[in-house]
Amino acid sequence: MWSEALRLLDRADRLHRQFFIHDARAWEPPVDIVESGGELCLQVALPGVSPESIAVALDAEGISLSALRSFPCREEGARIHRVEIPYGRFGRRIGLPCDELQFTGKVLKDGILTLTFRRKEGA
Repeated sequence: MWSEALRLLDRADRLHRQFFIHDARAWEPPVDIVESGGELCLQVALPGVSPESIAVALDAEGISLSALRSFPCREEGARIHRVEIPYGRFGRRIGLPCDELQFTGKVLKDGILTLTFRRKEGA
């Protein structure tokens, strides 16, 4: 129950930053991190983001992701009825012990970026 409460507080904080703070990183994509069988899998929801635009940087303290999701409709005279999926530049920093992990793969499929890692020997 405690972990669920913390998760809800984290989500509320992200939503607050998404809608009330206007800076160069206007939104943060949601992330799932699962470790199983010696492999760590990080999945990032990036609907409508092209693979070429995604920058991934690793350092000893974590992973930084950034890219740009363009506004989907740019036709003149278009009437927008609702916009719920965030667009614009995003940035996300995820704290992980990357000095203990070996990067093994990056795949973007169906709007989900999947980064995989294995624990280094002796870590």
